[in-house]
Amino acid sequence: MRRRLRALVAGLIALPLALVVAPSAHAADPTGMTSGFYVDPDSSAMRWAAANPGDGRASAINSAIANTPMARWFGSWSGSIGTATGAYAGAADARDKLPLLVAYNIYNRDYCGGHSAGGASSASAYATWIAQFAGGIANRPTVVLLEPDSLGDYGCMTQAQITERQGMLSGALGQFARQAPNTWVYLDAGNPGWASAATMAQRLNDAGLRQAHGFSLNISNYFTTAENTAYGNAVNSALSARYGYTKPFVVDTSRNGNGSNGQWCNPSGRRIGTPTRLGGAEMLLWIKTPGESDGNCGVGAGSTAGQFLPEVAYKMIYGY
Repeated sequence: MRRRLRALVAGLIALPLALVVAPSAHAADPTGMTSGFYVDPDSSAMRWAAANPGDGRASAINSAIANTPMARWFGSWSGSIGTATGAYAGAADARDKLPLLVAYNIYNRDYCGGHSAGGASSASAYATWIAQFAGGIANRPTVVLLEPDSLGDYGCMTQAQITERQGMLSGALGQFARQAPNTWVYLDAGNPGWASAATMAQRLNDAGLRQAHGFSLNISNYFTTAENTAYGNAVNSALSARYGYTKPFVVDTSRNGNGSNGQWCNPSGRRIGTPTRLGGAEMLLWIKTPGESDGNCGVGAGSTAGQFLPEVAYKMIYGY
């Protein structure tokens, strides 16, 4: 997945969250309805470890990565999307666990980067797809990360395309509010190296953040939790000053154990971070599977985005 990094926002200071938090369209707390997070039994790491028990790397990958709760990504590869999200949320619900789902199919996805280009065939096709995504979840408790990259990926888009994208995201949030009342939806806000906090606050608000439970940071990236917390607090400070509300945020810690070296696409020397848990921001989550490629680049040269690379995963456990 693309993560174009710009200069790290200078001088970020952790700011206290504003006191007035805008409520989402529904207030049910899925963390209180479940007994911990769901471990995806069919993640790429889990499948590889099960298929390669004799490999010297399998034990470490199985214990350090595959059995950590992390998100499952849904897109055009997921088949009938309502059936797919319903089955996944239902499997977690049957175990009284909270699943993490990523919706990753927006029209003109990764428009400016290209490593993960694709998505729905039109804005109207996306509206249908995301409505079915939410409908499949229905009343089951879930956490949804909505369209990674979508608000950072503006650099080569026209204003008409940006406006269209904002409408798709706002429409998606409305679908979850209507159809999935026990779901917390986080609208993706990129990372500290992509856009200034003030710029991101405006983009979030224009895309309907008031309807969401919160926003997500660092998906598929490497910035430290401290850097993301400072950035998230700065975004909230801008939201409070300009729009009169703040929102909770979550951080993808799956690959940020060594922080960023300034590269976004399969950089070497990265390390897994704090496993999925409540707290730290609102939650620290593994949203990207460690070892899955960002594309044909860096230490993943020759791979495709999303392909599981066991040697990359193994080195990420130990940070070399």
